[in-house]
Amino acid sequence: MSEPTTGAVPTLELADIQGTVLRRRPDDYHGTYLLYRIDDPAATKRSLRDVLPKITSAADWETPRPFTLNIAFSHRGLARLGVPPESLASFAPEFRAGMASRKEVLGDSGANDPAHWTPPLGGPEVHIGVMIISGRPDGLHEPVEAARQLAGVSLVYRLDVGVPVTGREHFGFRDGISGPYLIGSVEEPLPGQDHVQPGEFVFGYPDETGVLPKGPAPDALGRNGCYLAFRQLHADVAAFRRYLREHARSPEDEELLAAKIVGRWRSGAPLALAPEHDDPDLGADPRRNNDFRYRDDPRGLLVPCGSHIRRANPRDGLEDTVVQTRIHRVLRRGAAYGPLLPEGVLEDDGAERGIIFVFMGASLSRQFEFVQQVWLNDGDFAGLGSEQDPLVGNHDGAGVHTVPARPVRRRLTGLPRFVTVRGGEYLFLPGLSALRWLTTLPDPAEPPSTPEDTK
Repeated sequence: MSEPTTGAVPTLELADIQGTVLRRRPDDYHGTYLLYRIDDPAATKRSLRDVLPKITSAADWETPRPFTLNIAFSHRGLARLGVPPESLASFAPEFRAGMASRKEVLGDSGANDPAHWTPPLGGPEVHIGVMIISGRPDGLHEPVEAARQLAGVSLVYRLDVGVPVTGREHFGFRDGISGPYLIGSVEEPLPGQDHVQPGEFVFGYPDETGVLPKGPAPDALGRNGCYLAFRQLHADVAAFRRYLREHARSPEDEELLAAKIVGRWRSGAPLALAPEHDDPDLGADPRRNNDFRYRDDPRGLLVPCGSHIRRANPRDGLEDTVVQTRIHRVLRRGAAYGPLLPEGVLEDDGAERGIIFVFMGASLSRQFEFVQQVWLNDGDFAGLGSEQDPLVGNHDGAGVHTVPARPVRRRLTGLPRFVTVRGGEYLFLPGLSALRWLTTLPDPAEPPSTPEDTK
């Protein structure tokens, strides 16, 4: 955790910011992710005007409709809608290139290589992304019908998500605990959250250095928008269970090993506060389960330095923590998909299951890509050499995870790949005024090419 930054609290234009940026999904959630190809840009823009009233802003989140509907665009999709070349060129180079072309930075090799991704992810047909989440299953009908109002498009991808009956993700852990607090946001901060300036996530506001980050031009397009990284990750739950069974000294040790890999017990209780035994009451308490630091655990005796949560958010465990942590934080939204693997089953049943991660911020390279490349895929920042994240690392059966202990450390070796990338996309989530601006653009005589078209 880092202390709140000083200075005036910015006034956010809540009615112009799409709601998913500032609001985490409900604990009991049901939803769907839709990707579209634009076939007729003129028809698409006309239909977007009809869909706009249904899109959820941060201001109307509490109104009595049981769903949220948000919409984003790829660089190619913006070009199809007629965004001028000079505006297209103002987007960050990694966004213009697309996620698949960034595989070297993201470590997407082997089974994670874009050559193996599920179509259409990473291909030329993804132009529009629609995200729908509801607090109840019967709340999906209205937003799905609203999405179907989009004209001049073809649906190329649909993935339904929903909270498992356990209330946890497929590996069995409580999810969505440690996100940052966006200063000026509508939600109240919780103990343990980083307080981060809104410009780190949304264009048009000061960032941690006190300046306005450079966003897409013109301001009518960039203001109140942000970049979004969409990532579908398959979970090999059976492999995770087998690894724990094969390397644990007892059934109780299985749970401890799982906690040492992740940094929390499955209940959500952090090892930093419950180092010896799980504490479900602590794990379920949002005012306690994220309120800890690593300053008093420099060697990782409580929370291994290479554990998943310590890599994803090193908190005060790095030198010059305010700079090293706040400027690399991302807003993360996750949702599970696919059926649960029955309890106790150690062999894969062939079902597709996993989690959708949506990362949002003002810089794909400094936030999402940095976390992926430096904190998750490398160990040098924590003095661990070539060790990768033990849970989501791109392991090939030879992965290593060091668990500090007295008198002798414990090393988990032969880590297999527990998580496989099924695909992903870089999108831009505009403000609502920018969405209206997009609908007014003249149609290009010929849809312009983008850097992705040359691949």
